[in-house]
Amino acid sequence: MKAASLLLVAVLAAVTTGHSSAPAWSMNATVIEACSCTMFCPCYFNPKPTPHEHGASGHYCKFNNAFRVNHGNYGGVKLDGAKFWVSGDLGGDFSQGQMDWAVVTFDKSLSKEQRDAIGTIVGRVYPVKWNSLTTAEANIDRWEANKDMAVATMDGGKTAEVRLHRATSSNTPDPVVIKNLKYWGVPRNDGFVLMPNDVEAYRAGPKPYEYKGTNGFMITVDINSKDAANTPKAKM
Repeated sequence: MKAASLLLVAVLAAVTTGHSSAPAWSMNATVIEACSCTMFCPCYFNPKPTPHEHGASGHYCKFNNAFRVNHGNYGGVKLDGAKFWVSGDLGGDFSQGQMDWAVVTFDKSLSKEQRDAIGTIVGRVYPVKWNSLTTAEANIDRWEANKDMAVATMDGGKTAEVRLHRATSSNTPDPVVIKNLKYWGVPRNDGFVLMPNDVEAYRAGPKPYEYKGTNGFMITVDINSKDAANTPKAKM
């Protein structure tokens, strides 16, 4: 996938610096997300993630974000139902917009045109710089969610897995939701539905990881090319 990796890096670089001649596009997608931090994401309120005592010490945020597009397009390329996954480590300091590494994994069913389109849009969802950014493909064979749980797997969990359950700290049977909080470079979302994880794992490549009982949530995000053209680069 080296050529695809280089293409994605080039596309993201062009988009985040405002030099893209891309057609009109839009994406509304739901994300099943989990990371190694404690509840809830300190990066939204602090320049550093949770300091860790389990496993390796120090600050890091090792994450899995499993996307399913509810509806979207990139010019004439339809994205409805497309699934992709972003895994990696945000590193130990978010204040400069420089993250450590990420892998964008496309479901094997996606065409080259859909992958290129998603690569462009992901650059606007996460408008940051990466020390390492690569792509891969896998069977994202499970993606399901309701108000009580969420599960996503790649290759039956062999490559990656996220399992979330509804937080028990709510006053009612409905989940706890954080509203009016910005998600990266996305101008609209329906709230962070808090769901700690039973497991979040990335089991491929040279930097595998697995955590249990740490941070997790679901969120539906909405962004389009007009937003991207009229909004400055986001900072965490």
